[in-house]
Amino acid sequence: MAVEIKYVVVRNGEEKMTFVSKKEADAYDKMLDMADELSGLLQQGPVPLDESQCEALGLYLAQQREPLSQILKGGKAAEPAAALTPKARKGSATEE
Repeated sequence: MAVEIKYVVVRNGEEKMTFVSKKEADAYDKMLDMADELSGLLQQGPVPLDESQCEALGLYLAQQREPLSQILKGGKAAEPAAALTPKARKGSATEE
């Protein structure tokens, strides 16, 4: 019998993703925290967006952390980064 250790990211009582490494699970959880903060910021902005639009944009911006950070520092993004979708992470994680 094999023993497997899995790390599950849970948000608001809902399982979001399962990872095989704690480092990946922590990074994903941090990205979700960032998405929540960005979503709140977008809701306070001058452009009227519904809650689902704010959440989707917040998640996208959090997934694009590196190029966004570079742009906010006054630089230019080198290349558009691909969004981190569950399909892109299949090698190390499974969607629940």
